[in-house]
Amino acid sequence: MHFDLLARIGGDDAMRRVLSEDATIRSWLDVEAALGRALAAVGVIDTATGERIAAACVLDSIDRDRLWTEAANVGYPILPLVTMICEQLTDEDAVYVHYGATTQDIMDSGLVLQVRDAIRRLDVLVTEIGDALAVLVDQHRDSVMAARTHAMQAVPTTFGAKLAVFLDTYSRHRGRLAAAARAAEVVSLFGAGGTSAALGSRALEVRAAMAAELGLDDCSVPWHVARDRILLVGQEAASVAATCVRLGREVIDLARLEIGEVGEVDGMFRGASSTMPQKANPISSEMVVGFGAWAGSASAGLLRAMEVGHERAAGEWQVEWAALPATLSAAAGALANTRDLVTGLRVFPERMAQNLEVDGGRLMAEAYMIMLTPHIGRGTAHDLVYNAVRSSREHGVPLREAVRLTVTPEVWRDVEPVLPWPQGYLGTTSAICDEALLHWKASGDPATRPVPVDREPLASITSAPATETAPAVGTDPKENHP
Repeated sequence: MHFDLLARIGGDDAMRRVLSEDATIRSWLDVEAALGRALAAVGVIDTATGERIAAACVLDSIDRDRLWTEAANVGYPILPLVTMICEQLTDEDAVYVHYGATTQDIMDSGLVLQVRDAIRRLDVLVTEIGDALAVLVDQHRDSVMAARTHAMQAVPTTFGAKLAVFLDTYSRHRGRLAAAARAAEVVSLFGAGGTSAALGSRALEVRAAMAAELGLDDCSVPWHVARDRILLVGQEAASVAATCVRLGREVIDLARLEIGEVGEVDGMFRGASSTMPQKANPISSEMVVGFGAWAGSASAGLLRAMEVGHERAAGEWQVEWAALPATLSAAAGALANTRDLVTGLRVFPERMAQNLEVDGGRLMAEAYMIMLTPHIGRGTAHDLVYNAVRSSREHGVPLREAVRLTVTPEVWRDVEPVLPWPQGYLGTTSAICDEALLHWKASGDPATRPVPVDREPLASITSAPATETAPAVGTDPKENHP
């Protein structure tokens, strides 16, 4: 495989393990083991046979070089995987390995096990970011700064209120990640054409038992070609990464020397240039932007994977093999670097206060217009302040003085005492901080978040006494193919 420089420098190690070769193969083995136990649980085979099958479904049974060589020939990895499992068993037990399943059943069920772990990791990272943001929101609810629209100074706000918007967004991401997890965590066991014919009259029981064994929801309708659940996972991963990009770009902009209101964590040679000794580049923010942009690009491939015909994909599914891991990996990278960015963020309220005056107080233009409105009407007030702004720039005087020279003495006498300074024109910034903090706390309710399921080892389900060891009606074990 190609060398991934971005992931190597700034990737998330925990997500790398979730999506690793070992984890991928293990997920397939876990599903094959769960199928063996499920067959025993409903009496298709005896419990001992099911346990022997499960015991053979371990990584040590798999020759990696052989697996991938044979997979390249077959086009899919499950046939050689099943062959190697069967080689660990007697012929009598091997008959029931992969019994009633098709390749995509195993790979899709394994995929959602990895998706479950991946979303859990994203949730951990979002939680770390949100907790750090919550601290900053509360600390800086009164740190007055210039709000900027179209990148230009607009009106006063607070740094806490600015971050509250990000915190509230992460609260919503938390809920959507949980929803994506619940939608995706369903078992697949529908056989060759999605009809479950190979399992005959026991199909529903076996699938339900397999779902319980894996800690997944049962599903009564096949989803081999219905990839909306997987798309939802990828889209939300890309969406939360995009929020990280927005935060990263904000820091890049506010950390510019000309603005200087925030800075990334300091450290010897951190962000250093190879040729300009004065530089301290915003490297965490840059990593966030890189990973977030890649998450969005990779997730677009999942839309193409939706374009499946009939009952099985003819190439579209393969797009998903690359696009989903890339999206999840990039999203985790964006989140991990955002966590580092936020937890180490340096905030400079003094510089924020200084920047309120860099334009001669003209960011108070709206406030002055509002205060003049009861005296001369809103339209007239708007035009008067507009002209005062132009005059103040032309003559280099503060806006407050330009307004005084523009209005009549009588009007100035009435409005001068109520014309606010930036600290007095903050609207509901404090309430915004309070609400965002409340929403973040509420989003941490365990009922709304991905719940960890122990997969080490696979949970055992209670097995009824084996009452049937023969194949399901209408099937022939000798014709059991992936």
